[in-house]
Amino acid sequence: MRHIQHPGAVSAQRMQVVAATTHQIELELAAGRSLLEAVRLALLPLGASSAVLSLRDGSFFPFAYALPALSKTPEHAVYFSDRFDAAQPVRLECATVTYGQRDGQAWLHCHAAWTQSDGTRCCGHVLPEHAFVSGRVRASACLLDGARFEVQPDEETHFSLFQPEAATTSSTSASDRTSLAVRLAPNEDVCSAVEAICREYGITQANIHGGVGSTVGAVFEDGHAVEPFVTEVLIRSGQVVCGSDGAPRAQIDVSLVDFCGGVHHGRLLRGANPVLVTFELVLAPQGAS
Repeated sequence: MRHIQHPGAVSAQRMQVVAATTHQIELELAAGRSLLEAVRLALLPLGASSAVLSLRDGSFFPFAYALPALSKTPEHAVYFSDRFDAAQPVRLECATVTYGQRDGQAWLHCHAAWTQSDGTRCCGHVLPEHAFVSGRVRASACLLDGARFEVQPDEETHFSLFQPEAATTSSTSASDRTSLAVRLAPNEDVCSAVEAICREYGITQANIHGGVGSTVGAVFEDGHAVEPFVTEVLIRSGQVVCGSDGAPRAQIDVSLVDFCGGVHHGRLLRGANPVLVTFELVLAPQGAS
């Protein structure tokens, strides 16, 4: 399995996990608002300060985004490209969002797949204050209670990243918090880490909600390999099933873009896809959401 060396000290905590109660709800994002403002306004009446979302359909314009890139300085192992702005409206295919707080204010992390006006399929990191909903966007939101995602400095990668924390106030008891807010650190295999967490918490079947992150290249179950090692990834569909041996088995379908601009889709091969910088998701045992 490939490996990435970041400039900071490696933390002993490779999988951050916080118990939560989850509630699933369908929403529509308001047109004419930035993605950040549209999500904030949609969640505000629900009292949700943190959630993960899956977006589909609709369009965006103006639409600004970035691609994964090599780092130009030793301060980071990898970085982002300069800003790109779509010349015409783009049609959203799908997107995943981690929504939480940064410095006491609403913030989100979004990776998306979309189609340009000329039919070209693209994928990348959406700039939440500079991408505006211009046509009906539907959202499946997984609301968190008892846990939240908070942007914090990360010593290993030298980025500020969403990390799960216990919420200071909650309407549910600890025994009701059967779902898990998760952040995976660099070099942890995505599928293996999800399975390890499920084993630790006694989960044999679960739905994976959200799913925003990056991997060191990628290897898919069909044998397709992505050699460029800097990527941006979104989970299109994810679940944990009970294997023939009774152990949890992760099945994770993704879209990603590499730093050379290649767009790829497929199911991650277990044991072959280490995290590049971070990976955020929510695990909800089947029947919990």
